[in-house]
Amino acid sequence: MSKIGVFFAEGFEEIEALTVVDICRRCGLETEMVSVSGERRVLGSHKISVEMDRLFGEADFEGYDMLVLPGGAKGVQNLEACESLMKKLDEFYAAGKYIAAICAAPSILGHRGMLKGRKACSYPSFESHLEGAEVTKGPVELDGKVLTSRGMGTSLDFALAIAAVFCGQKAADEMAEKVVYQRM
Repeated sequence: MSKIGVFFAEGFEEIEALTVVDICRRCGLETEMVSVSGERRVLGSHKISVEMDRLFGEADFEGYDMLVLPGGAKGVQNLEACESLMKKLDEFYAAGKYIAAICAAPSILGHRGMLKGRKACSYPSFESHLEGAEVTKGPVELDGKVLTSRGMGTSLDFALAIAAVFCGQKAADEMAEKVVYQRM
């Protein structure tokens, strides 16, 4: 079974992070919420506190098949400031493992040179940070093993794209139908 780590920092965008966790778990994917703040409870950008499954030091990176970075401007700043997470992200990218980011978080991938020559998308005001990317307005872009998405309004597209990677498109389409999601 595939295993996904979703990383939370103070100021994360609640819908973006929790939609991934919810959809992936519904699809049977082992999905862990990991705090980079050193606290078990992490406060989102809209003051919603969420209990984590793991602290960063407890995370089993060798067991993860994908690292997911949710958005939220302050949350993204805090994720990018976590040097240990950035080191693991670099290792995943170098090993050709899946990485995913939504909203402002694709800017981290741009800053680290991971988007050069790839199609990518992000929240509109962060597009200038997608260094070397072919920036699109699509809701989700999967280029190689790098998945990006634009924001809160594309959270279901993002989560379903992750599900499709690990469970197949048919399973992702069936999940979309189960949650009464109609793609535009």
